[in-house]
Amino acid sequence: MDPTPQSHPILAYVLSRLPSLPAVRTPRSPRERDLEQPSPRTPAGAAEIDLVGRMPGLRHPSVLSAMTRAVADVASARDAIGLLDPRPDHEQVDASRALLAAAGDKADAATEEEEEKLAACREVVRLEEEHEAYGALLRKAEEKLEHMYRMAMHGRGIPEAGGGDGKWEEGAGAVDEEVVRVLKEAEEGRTLERVDLADRQLRLLPEPVGRIRSLLALDVSRNQLKVVPDAIGGLEQLEELRLASNNLVSLPDSIGLLSNLKLLDVSGNRLRVLPDTITKCSSLVELDASYNALAYLPTGIGLELVHLQTLRVHLNKLRSLPSSVCEMRSLRLLDAHFNELCGLPATIGRLSALETLDLSSNFSDMRDLPPSFGDLAGLRELDLSNNQIRALPDCFGRLGRLERLCLDQNPLAVPPPEVVDKGVEAVKEYMATRWAEAEAEEERRRLCAAAVADSPKASTPREWLTRSVSSLGTWVSDVTVKVVGQDTVAEEEEFMQREY
Repeated sequence: MDPTPQSHPILAYVLSRLPSLPAVRTPRSPRERDLEQPSPRTPAGAAEIDLVGRMPGLRHPSVLSAMTRAVADVASARDAIGLLDPRPDHEQVDASRALLAAAGDKADAATEEEEEKLAACREVVRLEEEHEAYGALLRKAEEKLEHMYRMAMHGRGIPEAGGGDGKWEEGAGAVDEEVVRVLKEAEEGRTLERVDLADRQLRLLPEPVGRIRSLLALDVSRNQLKVVPDAIGGLEQLEELRLASNNLVSLPDSIGLLSNLKLLDVSGNRLRVLPDTITKCSSLVELDASYNALAYLPTGIGLELVHLQTLRVHLNKLRSLPSSVCEMRSLRLLDAHFNELCGLPATIGRLSALETLDLSSNFSDMRDLPPSFGDLAGLRELDLSNNQIRALPDCFGRLGRLERLCLDQNPLAVPPPEVVDKGVEAVKEYMATRWAEAEAEEERRRLCAAAVADSPKASTPREWLTRSVSSLGTWVSDVTVKVVGQDTVAEEEEFMQREY
């Protein structure tokens, strides 16, 4: 249950800077860490590079040193949790709690065998509680580090771990001077088109902001907002809304009233779902919902967002994309890396305008691509790295415009590794050959099937007998007509001769 770049990005980064330690773990040999001198090594891996790109101050020695001191308790708890057994699954925990609850006061009168079973149940529950407490500790530490970073970036000083008088927290919720100025100008009737309230430690966005009708762009990124007021729906002319890097757990349904909105950035929050009303933002061109906890996207998201060109949903927990995504005919970039995608919609090939597609790092969940993948004729950049794809579909050979391809860390057999190593052009040529061969084979089968269908041998015995009887009946009828016709002529000639 160690913190990962996906679950606790800042905490994982700070802990990874601690000096490397011996692999042997014993309760009696405490590990010594020099928390004052964390490792200055450069970021490693895409997640760390991305994190440092968003929060460059993490590489500052004083910031990193203060943070390592602040998470000393986490480092110690990580050592302790490593000595425990793996966390039990939920079914086992529920069953143990139910058994203990059923035993109740009768536990004193239990037999030796029953007591052993109850003791095992108590151990399961205790183990679960310790793991749960550790998880809560990690969440609290992540929030603490994020707050420390923001304080440091505003030059307000970093509170020491476990110290301080708490005054540094009190002013964080106060109304910012810039907010007051903006609202005052709006009340005076001035035309405001752009408002930038980013990086101001705001915990509350005042309702009157929603009454600035002339507003075209609003940026409240990198604050501490937990909610967005419903009044936001009153910004009828708004074209850009940036809510990135806050503490939002949901968006108001009124966001669907922003019919002129072209850019929406809600990345770096704690969103588990997007409201269904987001599909009413029909002018949307760019949507960034990355770095959240989304488990799914609204079912009809693609049916009305027909102008969307950029969709970023990476670093979430998506297990599938709704089929309506395939109706986004204007979509040019789709980034869904670092999710739990098990596959793509069958009609993904309808995204005829798609140029960039990133499906990397879905790991063991992503195993194959649908047959319609070859219809993505405009695709230029494709990243399928860190998945479990064993074979590219033959239709892959139709991606003639592909210029950049990454297939690293896949157990690929088709195309073989030696072809992949030669680059994108070699892969395209190999798959194009397979596609041509597959097309030729399909044509041969079609012709054979047509020939067999026209052949009498292709009939069943019953059908052959029916046709044979029918043919015989026709032949007998013809003979009968001829014979009867000859007799009739002979009789007419005899009658005429007699009369004459």
